[in-house]
Amino acid sequence: MKHDAATHDTATQDAALERIASATKDLEPPFAAVDSVALDFNASQLITRSNALPVRVASKSVRSRAILGRVLGRDRVTETTAGSNTAAGQGFQGIMAYSTAEALWLAGAGDQHGVDGAVDILMGYPSVDTTSLAAITRDPVLSSRITLMADDVAHLDIIRAAAGSDRLAPRICIDVDASLRIGPAHIGVRRSPLREPAQVAELARIAHARGFHVVGVMFYEAQIAGLPDSNRAVELMKRLSASELLVRRQAVVSAVTDVVGPLEIVNGGGTGSLEVTSADPVVTEVTAGSGLFLPALFDRYKAFPPNPALYFALPVLRKPTASIATAFGGGYIASGPVSATRVPLPVGFSNVVRGVTRGGLKLIRNEGAGEVQTPLRNAESVAIGDRIWFRHAKAGEVCERFDTLYVIDADGGRSAVPTYRGESKNFG
Repeated sequence: MKHDAATHDTATQDAALERIASATKDLEPPFAAVDSVALDFNASQLITRSNALPVRVASKSVRSRAILGRVLGRDRVTETTAGSNTAAGQGFQGIMAYSTAEALWLAGAGDQHGVDGAVDILMGYPSVDTTSLAAITRDPVLSSRITLMADDVAHLDIIRAAAGSDRLAPRICIDVDASLRIGPAHIGVRRSPLREPAQVAELARIAHARGFHVVGVMFYEAQIAGLPDSNRAVELMKRLSASELLVRRQAVVSAVTDVVGPLEIVNGGGTGSLEVTSADPVVTEVTAGSGLFLPALFDRYKAFPPNPALYFALPVLRKPTASIATAFGGGYIASGPVSATRVPLPVGFSNVVRGVTRGGLKLIRNEGAGEVQTPLRNAESVAIGDRIWFRHAKAGEVCERFDTLYVIDADGGRSAVPTYRGESKNFG
């Protein structure tokens, strides 16, 4: 599915940034802001691209309880636990968390106020945090809402020790390697050691025999979801990987089902692969998060238009030369392989007189985005006191730099919501 660029072009992006700039004129930068029109459009696109499968929100790509609640609240379904039956095709359903401590917080453990709708949380990664694992497994409500991830018997040992009892039946999902192997080449990320159906079924058998409730399997095909359509070779690799995974995923599900019975969860996908993953008839749900904010790394996909919802602003402090403007801060480098794609992308500048001027500004190769200051070239028209607008390369990571996200509505109204950092939470 290719998007229609004519229906959602740069004019839409210009309008979003103008709306943000106008609504935040009185704020002192640095700050981060979200355009609600773009956010809602992106959320709708994720649902459309998922072919009627539920979309689980990846919390690592959002890192704001308020935004998570807003997204989950769009298409609220009736659900009581992670194991409850819900009809397919009901939009956003559930959260994929990256930390067990985070999952407890989102679920409202103890006297904490959780996220509305956070009653179905799937861990996207294994955990060795025994304190959090004990809190989850020993509480009947939390253990019904939070599904733990495993790909090794050692994970089962740690979970069982934390539970402190053989009579408890923690919910387990098994992570399966979804990378593409061509001879000795490994294309994709290094996650689970489990790849073949027999390997996954064996861990499921062991877990089942030890009293765990094996409810699902997960496949994250990063080589499809996380790579832009930059050239024909990448597109060919993606098609090859999707074809291989279609066969292997079905074989894995069949093998595990033979051991433990029907599965509640067959999870896959990411923002960049929703239409591909959801086309597999054994998949029950897909996961997405970055597609809500659509950071710079997602600009070159054929399946959806670039439509950034999250920007941050930095103030201009000095002009070392007539063509260089230096902004405060800015060294918000994204994770992943070190390259120019991981630095923030300057998209324009603004002031109270001229509004937003887009384009032209470039980082200086030998300095990049700095710890305390970031110089930019092609800045002849930029003055001290102006603000530079940037996009981060990734989605949720930039929220670790700001306490607040300013949410701008279609009419220019503004509200402030905290990030995880703004609620004094840091889960790593």
